Amino acid sequence: QLQLVESGGGLVQPGGSLRLSCAASGFSLDYYAIGWFRQAPGKEREGVLCIGRSGGVTNYADSVKGRFTISRDNAKNTVYLQMNSLKPEDTGIYYCAARRWACSTLREYTYWGQGTQVTVSS
Repeated sequence: QLQLVESGGGLVQPGGSLRLSCAASGFSLDYYAIGWFRQAPGKEREGVLCIGRSGGVTNYADSVKGRFTISRDNAKNTVYLQMNSLKPEDTGIYYCAARRWACSTLREYTYWGQGTQVTVSS
């Protein structure tokens, strides 16, 4: 069964950090680009960052530049989203998604995780 599972979400104070993980099972991430997306209450899902097969990064959201980074460990079949200097507006459900070969727009991703909640609040 092909599956993506996110973990690492939680409650953090403004200015804090979290590292999200996206672990794949049932298939190898070697041939996939992995994107991180988020959805705030009452808003549409939006792209955050994507990492391609060879490690190239696509930034979907200007608001996270300089604060969020994405990385992959193919040996562990896992992609990470490091989030620093978190702000209340970063609150939402964070999803990872996989797409064969290269990063693309949200609708082009084939496999999705169930999401992990990130809440930034004092």
